[in-house]
Amino acid sequence: MGNKAYNPYENMLSVLDQAAGKLGLARSDYETLRYPERELTVSIPVKMDNGEIKVFEGYRVQHNSSRGPYKGGIRYHQDSNLDEVKALSAWMSFKCAVVNIPYGGAKGGIKVDPRELSRDELIRLTRRYTTRILPIIGPDQDIPAPDVNTNGEVMGWIMDTYSMFKGHSVPGVVTGKPLEIGGSIGRPEATGRGVTIITLQCLKNMGLDADAQTYAIQGMGNVGGTAASIFYETGKKIVAVGDYSGGVYKEDGLNIPEILAFLSDRKNCLKDYQAEGVAHITNDELLTCKCDVLIPAALENQITEENADRIQAKVIVEAANGPTTVEADEILNKKGIIVVPDILANAGGVVVSYFEWVQNIQSMAWDLDEVNKTLEKIMLKAYNDVDNMAKEKNSTMRMGAYMVAINRIVTAGKMRGGPISMA
Repeated sequence: MGNKAYNPYENMLSVLDQAAGKLGLARSDYETLRYPERELTVSIPVKMDNGEIKVFEGYRVQHNSSRGPYKGGIRYHQDSNLDEVKALSAWMSFKCAVVNIPYGGAKGGIKVDPRELSRDELIRLTRRYTTRILPIIGPDQDIPAPDVNTNGEVMGWIMDTYSMFKGHSVPGVVTGKPLEIGGSIGRPEATGRGVTIITLQCLKNMGLDADAQTYAIQGMGNVGGTAASIFYETGKKIVAVGDYSGGVYKEDGLNIPEILAFLSDRKNCLKDYQAEGVAHITNDELLTCKCDVLIPAALENQITEENADRIQAKVIVEAANGPTTVEADEILNKKGIIVVPDILANAGGVVVSYFEWVQNIQSMAWDLDEVNKTLEKIMLKAYNDVDNMAKEKNSTMRMGAYMVAINRIVTAGKMRGGPISMA
């Protein structure tokens, strides 16, 4: 990006302005979407195992509530900052609107490298963070979920801390919980499964045989790992996968179950994975390798103007949030590469989070078949809504997705009387 530092929030705003322009909206119609409704920064003192007190910085940003309570994950990452969390909260608003579930967007984060903390330190960090954001979260107010470096176990700690303060069990305060305490079957795999549903539909629309394509996946965490697993089980050829340490490439296809088994030991990373015919590559080489379908499933700001013109894939399906910069989008569009945007492609997680919340409210559990069938139905409907909007406005899929989302949020805001009625 040259010398200009990447700011995810500015990236989000420029896409928002562009999409609103294509919809023919006046600035005053969507001005409120440019600003989060609430931003909270908290300090989190934690007693470390050696007795010293360390203070971490945490955030919870609530972007928009026109369509329902706020919804969004919490990430533990050393590079987390307010601009990132603000951008992610806005993307959540758009994501929930694209798949048409009754939520607004929020996001949380703690600036911490969780690999450097013991399990006990992580529990104390999580509990103290929960007490700091407690006044603004709740099952009908703001419902957190797992994100980068957090999981069902962390959600269990948050639910327990919140419930202790309320004096009774409140399973609906978070989603992505373990099954035993009110989680939903199919939730851990939901984002990755949604990515595969969207990928197959996109290839079908392009008239391509999904079984004849080659796939590359950047990121082998929950989302990338699940997508890789589902593709492998259905006979797809995955030629490259990567994690934070680098990637591996094999032209006639990688053994995904073997790689996932190797990575299931948290101490292992891909740079140490050895197998016959497997070459080690950098993350940049992974993104630009010879493949038909590229799935970035790591962090934001991966496909930039530095590498976009070297990408060889026909289709990019954004499993991560914000992996492609605005500048890269233009280059990819000129090259005729189809980009299925994050707010559509990775919405499977929030869809099944919604199912989990509904199950908690009703004190009912669905079976896996019902979860997966309903997920597929909602994802395919969202894909068609976006595809139709993109065709109608002669735009990219990203613009189509943003236009669908903005239209729904702005309409909801108007039907509630808009900001004017409070004056």
